[in-house]
Amino acid sequence: MIDIIVSVLALAFAFSISRLEFFPIILLTVGVGFVAHELAHRFVANHYGAKAFYRAWPEGLLFMFATAAITGGKFLFAAPGAVYIYSTYLSKRENGIISISGAVMNFLLAIFFLFVAVAIGVGGTPKADMLAESFISFGTYMNLYLAFFNMIPIPPLDGSKVIAWSFPVWAAFMLILVILVFGIF
Repeated sequence: MIDIIVSVLALAFAFSISRLEFFPIILLTVGVGFVAHELAHRFVANHYGAKAFYRAWPEGLLFMFATAAITGGKFLFAAPGAVYIYSTYLSKRENGIISISGAVMNFLLAIFFLFVAVAIGVGGTPKADMLAESFISFGTYMNLYLAFFNMIPIPPLDGSKVIAWSFPVWAAFMLILVILVFGIF
């Protein structure tokens, strides 16, 4: 639990490095997205009979802060830790499904944030509108970014395991994420 808390706080700070006034909103949105991502890995791994535990990765935390500082928060190495999976045997398919489950969860959360944006619209006070728009915008972007980043096919990221399982699944999902992350935001 401590590793998750440290990772969420570190990730939220890194994402808000150039916009600290939004730290509470970023903490909430990236916290939900990060925890849901890691829990998705754990639940799917458990479904396949594997044990799964989250562990912080100190080097990843440091690299995340370095990339956030260098780029002013525009890019960060968003891997402060990972769910480690223990099993006597997992097929490439099962490992691929476990690996993509976190990014799919972030994608679904991003869709949820977009749905909320449409459902509530705006029209309250200017400050309430700004808070709502910030919450929705950060919630959508943070989750799309986490999904995209984790699908980069470089070990130890999830994308390397998904591509080892199924290049077409990885390519289709990554294409959608690239369009959404770079085309809309």
